[in-house]
Amino acid sequence: MDPISAALLASLAGGVGGELGRQVWAGLGVLVHRPFQRDEDGGQLPATRPGEAELARLEERPADPVRAQALSAALAMGAAVDMDFHAGLQQWLAQATALVHSVGGDTRNEISGGTFRGPVLQGRDFSGASFTTHTQPSPPTPPGGADPGQRD
Repeated sequence: MDPISAALLASLAGGVGGELGRQVWAGLGVLVHRPFQRDEDGGQLPATRPGEAELARLEERPADPVRAQALSAALAMGAAVDMDFHAGLQQWLAQATALVHSVGGDTRNEISGGTFRGPVLQGRDFSGASFTTHTQPSPPTPPGGADPGQRD
């Protein structure tokens, strides 16, 4: 299972989606606080579940991306060791993703004026994207401060 987006977790912890969003967030809490079931070999797992502390910390400060990332990692760890948790987390993720997409509405992107010296990305719902850019130096100003594009 891919890690759950830290942005999705932060959005839900921050209250996106109103009452429905709170219900989806509460569903994650129920899932995280549920005791471990059994591992793949049928053995009993420890009583504490990864994610309980991380969930509480993100609820305290939903805008903190480090806390959201920590919860995402803890959820992935829990899903890796508990197949029932894995299945429940996949169900929860489907509900949460549907909610966020329905709440987001239309996307409007606008660039007005200005000079851009690198890529400009506009869109909605980027997932798993990673961008590396190299800034390009500004063109040198010739002696006397004249604009190189100007003509006499």
